[in-house]
Amino acid sequence: MSSSEAIVSTAIAGAIIGAAVGGWINDRFGRKVSIIVADTLFFIGSIIMAAANGPAVLLFGRVFVGLGVGMASMASPLYISEASPTRVRGALVSLNSFLITGGQFLSYLINLAFTKAPGTWRWMLGVASVPALIQIVLMLSLPESPRWLYRKGKEDEAKLILKKIYEVEDYDNEIQQLKESVEMELKNTEKISMMQLIKTTSVRRGLYAGVGLAFFQQFVGINTVMYYSPTIVQLAGFASNRTALLLSLITSGLNAFGSILSIYFIDKTGRKKLALISLTGVVLSLALLTVTFRETEIHSPMVSPFESKQFSNNTCPEFNTATLNNQKWNCVRCIQSSNKPTCGFCADHNKIQPGACLIKNDFSKNQCGKEKRAWYTQGCPSNFGWVALVGLGLYIIFFSPGMGTVPWVVNSEIYPLRYRGVCGGIASTTVWVSNLVVSQSFLSLTEVIGPSWTFMIFGVIAIVAILFVIVFVPETKGVPIEEVEDMLEKRFVQIKFWKKRDSLGSQKH
Repeated sequence: MSSSEAIVSTAIAGAIIGAAVGGWINDRFGRKVSIIVADTLFFIGSIIMAAANGPAVLLFGRVFVGLGVGMASMASPLYISEASPTRVRGALVSLNSFLITGGQFLSYLINLAFTKAPGTWRWMLGVASVPALIQIVLMLSLPESPRWLYRKGKEDEAKLILKKIYEVEDYDNEIQQLKESVEMELKNTEKISMMQLIKTTSVRRGLYAGVGLAFFQQFVGINTVMYYSPTIVQLAGFASNRTALLLSLITSGLNAFGSILSIYFIDKTGRKKLALISLTGVVLSLALLTVTFRETEIHSPMVSPFESKQFSNNTCPEFNTATLNNQKWNCVRCIQSSNKPTCGFCADHNKIQPGACLIKNDFSKNQCGKEKRAWYTQGCPSNFGWVALVGLGLYIIFFSPGMGTVPWVVNSEIYPLRYRGVCGGIASTTVWVSNLVVSQSFLSLTEVIGPSWTFMIFGVIAIVAILFVIVFVPETKGVPIEEVEDMLEKRFVQIKFWKKRDSLGSQKH
């Protein structure tokens, strides 16, 4: 594992632990306390990383950051959901997703701003402590979740907060539903356990939907796009690191734009329909990427023995052996050479014409550059590269408004109050474990089977996700949180979309 992979993996491992522990802290100490603890961990981690004097200290700081991110990933949407009026609940949780994706875009810009500053990386890591500190201060002035307070017996405090959230005509109804929900839960004094979660019908069905959405959110490949977008751009045939980073910035911007769309559509279209529209677009985008990368592999520029020999003794040894055996190589075969040393492709001035296969090192890169040629080590020159970029852009635009936000919204509102923190923690842990598996296997998969088949695998998983959403995910749009439990009790298979509620507030079937 490379140092960069170790740094990424350490943070994700911390997030897995933070998400798992965060569910218990959410239920035991409240949503507000959980968010403040998460911010504190993030603040400490950022300071440690900025002051690091070696890799070990840097990794130690990343663990703190990961713990904070894992805890906040479910605590924030849960707090927002429980402190929001029903009619705008989805939009406000989606706003949380927009602020996350917008923050990612902003971080790219901040990193660019600090590229020429003394101690560049320390500023990049240390500046992350500022928003964490600001949120700690602001959270101290905000109330606790009224639903959590009500369940903990602080009814008067909860009612005061709910009066500020709901219109007068809705307030009595919300209080009555909350009272009935809490009374039902308090009858069950049994300690929460995994066996109890499975035995409780509404919780079990909620977990099917919530954990399934969390799993598919990651396994359709989103974080391979976000973590490795510069690599994917190079796989599409764009050799320049500068170009790859610029296009990655655009990718991050599209992700933030998609989150804005979610704010508008999630309470109008509904969670389930938005997820299905999103996944359908993801399937089409991945199909386009699969075909494009396959065409790039098939029409890869050939390797010319004559071109390769022009670079003295730096020709790829494996290519020399293949030439002696009358084997013809193309660029893809060159950069995927399995023996040591690994090799790279120095393109012809007309990039799709035969080029040279050379040992992958700085000398080869510099020699290729002196000839005003492009140097490829991850992807190959192609006439189809721009189509891959279109596919990448479409993937982000379709994913972000739907599968980027719907899993978080559904998981913040689908579980009974007593189990909400624990179940949310399970779903959040699923997200981070899936994230780790996908992000750590992506580059290995592209090396073994190529990017085209890798994207096809993600596409097949997205098709399975569509079927899963149709069958198991209920529509929670406009349904008061306290009524979701009753909805799940009555129905397991969710193939039929939930219709609009009638004037009495009961669900039509």
